[in-house]
Amino acid sequence: MTGTPIHPTAIVEPGASLGPGVRIGAFSIIGADVVLGADVEIGNHVTLERRVVLDAAVKVGHGAVLGGAPQDLKYKEGTVSGVHVGAGTVIREYVTIHRATTPDGWTDIGRNCLIMAMSHIAHDCRLADGVIVINYAGLTGHCTVGERATVGGLSGIGPFTRIGAYAYLGGCSTLTVDLPPFMLATGQPATVRGVNVIGLRRAGVPPEVRRTIQDAHRLLYRERLTPKAALDRIAHEIPRTPHIAMLTEFVEAARRGICGAPRGVGAVESEEIV
Repeated sequence: MTGTPIHPTAIVEPGASLGPGVRIGAFSIIGADVVLGADVEIGNHVTLERRVVLDAAVKVGHGAVLGGAPQDLKYKEGTVSGVHVGAGTVIREYVTIHRATTPDGWTDIGRNCLIMAMSHIAHDCRLADGVIVINYAGLTGHCTVGERATVGGLSGIGPFTRIGAYAYLGGCSTLTVDLPPFMLATGQPATVRGVNVIGLRRAGVPPEVRRTIQDAHRLLYRERLTPKAALDRIAHEIPRTPHIAMLTEFVEAARRGICGAPRGVGAVESEEIV
């Protein structure tokens, strides 16, 4: 963005806190409870409502709306809640991120995320560092997305759904159960097609660790085992590295079920851990 740091047509309400180097584009509205860290860049026609906190070097594209009221029938008007975005995150054009439903709650976006154009992140969602949300994806309320996971374009994520770290959900997918860490899934409904090997390589995960994850994937998704039986075999047959511990703990905590294998391929689909 070029020009003066704060465009003369922008509205910055009294009470807003602006750090050094903040830039605000034409016709943008910055509410009284907004806090902008150093070097934040706000595009044109952006609206930041109520309690919105953007850490240093966050960039918000033209037409985005952050801090709007939740689309939740349980929400009570006047509830004080907010949106927090971590340092270095980029939010592209016309993204909407709603504030939390509960008092003093936060919709939380981690550091160095990329939220691409026209995506929606609903109330009370939590995205860890390095998450990528591709164009037109929609996350409904209370979803959590782990570190460096990717949500494909035009995908729909059901409420309270969890996506594990380094997982990859392909475009145009529907996900209503939990997607374990490191897995690659796609489809309507989404099913696990393999391990996100490319993502793990990019993250610097060494080959021997990737192999243990692939071994765990085989037990979870190719041996026609229930998740509980697969976890028992993983515990006895695969070394408990930090990555395997992350995977097994995620599956153990899946009260809504986990994303299954394609029909006829392997594990029992979407079975709860009891």
